[in-house]
Amino acid sequence: MGITTAEFAVLEERVRILVDRADITGLIDGYLMSLDTEPFGGGRFDDAWARRYFTPDVRITSPVGQHQGIDGLAASEQATMGKFERTQHVGANYMIDLDGDRAGVRWNAIMTHVHLASTQEARGGQPGGHFDVGGTFTGEAVRTPEGWRLRSLDVRAVWTTGQGPLVLTPKAEDTLRDLRGE
Repeated sequence: MGITTAEFAVLEERVRILVDRADITGLIDGYLMSLDTEPFGGGRFDDAWARRYFTPDVRITSPVGQHQGIDGLAASEQATMGKFERTQHVGANYMIDLDGDRAGVRWNAIMTHVHLASTQEARGGQPGGHFDVGGTFTGEAVRTPEGWRLRSLDVRAVWTTGQGPLVLTPKAEDTLRDLRGE
């Protein structure tokens, strides 16, 4: 029993959709895991890292601020992540709305940030203290010649527990106050 040309075309389209969804999910998971790779310093966030996950015109909004364009993105990420000894970002509930060479994306995340020993010492706390965030990531992924990349990303904190780092950006301070109802 053979398959018709029309049936083959339907199967081919379904496989393409599955591959695109798998590639976008892999992009998201790779990005989240890249935030947690140790050690923190030593140029881990560099231009190659930024190009692996983002388009040159990327726009990112998060509780710690905004960033437009790929230039300086790695240094900005290094400065943010360098405030912690280590982190763990876990993503789930991926929603991917494919539309040709672009896709709307949304996922939930639980983000654990273990404080630097110096932060804990300054606060009179024990090593291992952490700041946890539950949040959502919403954005757009686009197909490029190098594969799927994130063109926009909006990170929102839904809840937090523990104290944030010793030094925050003004926007991050405002976000934490809003979450606490202050």
